[in-house]
Amino acid sequence: MQSRLMRDIRARAAVAACALALPAAASALSFDEALALAQQQAPSLQAEAAKLQAARSDAVPAGELPDPKLLLGVQSVPIEGNDRWSLDRDGMTMSMVGLMQDVPNRDKRRARVEVANAGIQRAAAERVVEALNVRQATAQAWIASHTIERKLATFDALYAENRLLSETVRARIAGGRGLAADSVLPRQEAALLDERADELQRQRRQARAALARWIGEAASEPLEGSVPHWPLDAPALQRELHRHPQLQAYTPMTQQAQARIREATAEKKPDWSWEVDYLRRGQEFGDMVNLQVSFDLPLFTSTRQNPRIAARHAELNQLEAEREALERQFAEQLDNELAELDRLQRALTRTREVLLPLARERSELSLADYRAGRGELEALLTARRELIETRLKEIDLDGLQAIAASRLYFAYGDAQ
Repeated sequence: MQSRLMRDIRARAAVAACALALPAAASALSFDEALALAQQQAPSLQAEAAKLQAARSDAVPAGELPDPKLLLGVQSVPIEGNDRWSLDRDGMTMSMVGLMQDVPNRDKRRARVEVANAGIQRAAAERVVEALNVRQATAQAWIASHTIERKLATFDALYAENRLLSETVRARIAGGRGLAADSVLPRQEAALLDERADELQRQRRQARAALARWIGEAASEPLEGSVPHWPLDAPALQRELHRHPQLQAYTPMTQQAQARIREATAEKKPDWSWEVDYLRRGQEFGDMVNLQVSFDLPLFTSTRQNPRIAARHAELNQLEAEREALERQFAEQLDNELAELDRLQRALTRTREVLLPLARERSELSLADYRAGRGELEALLTARRELIETRLKEIDLDGLQAIAASRLYFAYGDAQ
């Protein structure tokens, strides 16, 4: 009876595992498909794409001259005498039409182009950072959903075990070797399993909602495939720390700050403008043309241009300090995550190779003792609960190890 019970349990568990591993229907969602959908549909990535397009559009007029100005007016209008406020009786009165163009100095225009081009690179780098965030979040949501589905798949075997346990208890009571009250315990165990399944259903909905944030309606599809195994080399990850997308984003930010310093410095050089006017006078006088050129005079640099230059230098220093602080933060975070990944891998190996076999052996021995009349039902139930917890713990550790590995891979080892 005992061997038949264990064969039945293992057969059901194998069927559940195979059902999870086999490809599902055509609409099933694999890990790679979830990442691809997130790259296409994540609203935050669409926002970053729009930001990049805006930066490119802003760069088009960056080095251009300001729009010219049209000048219209009248000159030498008398305000006294018989001809006062007349526009056509005094020969000195002239109507004017003109064109004026402001011309910022060349260094300033060049610096503005550099600021705009750095802005494009910054927007592109920020899109890479957001793509990293989307990939990491999607991977974690898919793995969390996959882990919960694996847990739920074990409950068919757990319910089967409980039914066989109930049959064993009834058989012992019928043989006069058990208490009538023992018949209640298997039903209590079934109710406790129902509670655990209900909690997993709640977690399943939460995990699918987290996945839907990134891929939309496809998050409701059944999952297929298994969790990828990413090749992670700790020394290589530490060497590639500087390639983290958030650190790489500081390169265009620094270039933009340097260009703003050059733009502020160019304020010390004078801008200029030119103006051409056509003046029309009375018929007895000839028409006239005015030509005019004006120059800015940056004479008070100590209170105008120099403070702006100092402010731009301070902004550059701020960026450099922030990058250094962030790199140190990532170095600490990387060490912590590598340590956590090592712990999870050791815990998973220990659970699979030691704790789970021992829990299974204890449960089998407790069942044998109970059938032989040498053990108590409470001891059997305790051993069985421990086996259930160990099974679920093994699945949890596998999911947590995959999530930790995905964070490291996408941040430092992803070639995308």
